[in-house]
Amino acid sequence: MIIIHAHLQVKPDQEQAFLAAAKDLVSATRNEEGNLMYDLVKSTEHEQHYTMIELWKDEAATASHNTSAHFQAFVQQAAAFLSAPMNVEVFAGEAVKV
Repeated sequence: MIIIHAHLQVKPDQEQAFLAAAKDLVSATRNEEGNLMYDLVKSTEHEQHYTMIELWKDEAATASHNTSAHFQAFVQQAAAFLSAPMNVEVFAGEAVKV
């Protein structure tokens, strides 16, 4: 399993447009084969800061998502919404034995 946290800092005047675009992205992505979870959450500590939390079956599923029409459309719009570059963290989904 692959876990992704995509951190997005949104321009205050673009927040509603961002949320509308994100709604379409989330809806389409949840229907993708290999997607286990795709949720957008808002920070309680930082204004206009969102994190997309993603769970994928495997790397092939993430690669397919990254080339999907709905994801590419969102990426094209993102420059207008974001006040900073997207910060993406990727994790292996297997628990670390301690």
